[in-house]
Amino acid sequence: MKVLITGATGLIGTKLTNVLLEKGISVNFLTTSSLKITDQNKLQGYFWNPSEGKIDLNSLIGVDVIIHLAGASISKRWTKSYKQEIIESRVHSSNLLFNSLKKHPHQVKHILVASGTAIYPDNPTTVYTEASTEIALGFLSNVVIKWEESADQFELLNLKVTKIRTGIVFAKEGGALQEMLKPIQLGLGAAAGSGKQKMSWIHLTDLANFYLFILQNELEGTFNAVAPETISNEELTSMLAKLIHKPLFLPHIPRFVLQLILGDMCELLFSDKLISSQKGIANGFKFEFPKVKEALEELLK
Repeated sequence: MKVLITGATGLIGTKLTNVLLEKGISVNFLTTSSLKITDQNKLQGYFWNPSEGKIDLNSLIGVDVIIHLAGASISKRWTKSYKQEIIESRVHSSNLLFNSLKKHPHQVKHILVASGTAIYPDNPTTVYTEASTEIALGFLSNVVIKWEESADQFELLNLKVTKIRTGIVFAKEGGALQEMLKPIQLGLGAAAGSGKQKMSWIHLTDLANFYLFILQNELEGTFNAVAPETISNEELTSMLAKLIHKPLFLPHIPRFVLQLILGDMCELLFSDKLISSQKGIANGFKFEFPKVKEALEELLK
C-alpha cells in the first residue's frame, strides 16, 4: 500500500508518517518547502503550492489512499486576512487534489480528510455524535463547513471519503498543550472564564493510530476523533499545575481580558461541548490513552 499525505511535516503529519512507515506502508508527501523534500526507501517528498495551483503529479503514482491534513494553523492571531488564509488553505488544497485526480489517471480509492469538532454548538448537556445535525455559529464552525464541503466533492470521483473531526490534540512536541503549560510554568496559570467549559481532546498517539485504523479498515463517513473522557478548563488547569508542581493562586481570567489579548481566537478557550467517541469505539478502535490523567502523565514525564 502507498499513502499520500498533505501536511506531513506538521505535528500530526509527522507522527502519522512515522506510524505508517513502522507498519511498512510507503508514504509520499506533499510540501510547500523544497527544503523539506526527501527521497528515501519508503518515504518520498514532492513539491506543491495550492495557492498557485501547482502540484507534482508524480506524487500520485501508485497511491491508494490520500490523507489530507494540510491547512494553516488556527493557533495564530485571527486577523481578517489570516481568517481568509485559514479557509483558503484548506479549500484550495482540496480543490487542487480533486482536479488533479479528475484530470489524470490514478488508482486512489480512499481519501481521509482532517476536520474539526468546532462544527458542533456549545452546549454543556448535549452529547454530540457524528449524526448530530445542529451546527454552531462562528468562524471556526464556518471553517469546518467549508472544509467538509471541499472533501465531499471527492465522492464524485467514486472515492471513499472519511472526515475526521478532531478535538484538541495533546502532544509533547508542540500544539495546544504546550501553550497551556507556558503560563502555569511561569506561575501565572489560571482558568478561563468560569472554567466550567468542557474540552474534548485526544492524545497525539491515539490520533495517529485512529487514522491508521480508518485506513486499514477502509471506513468511510464522519468520525469524531476525541478521547472518551472530557475535562473542564478548570480541572485541566489544576491537573497540569499539580503534575508540574506549580501553584495556582490567580483568580479566573474574565473573557473580556482574554478577548483583548487573543482577539477572536479566544473562542478556542471558551468552547463548551460534549462530543461522543462511541462510533470509533463501536467499530473496534481501542484508545491507548482514554483518560486525561494517563495522557498528561505520559506526555509530561
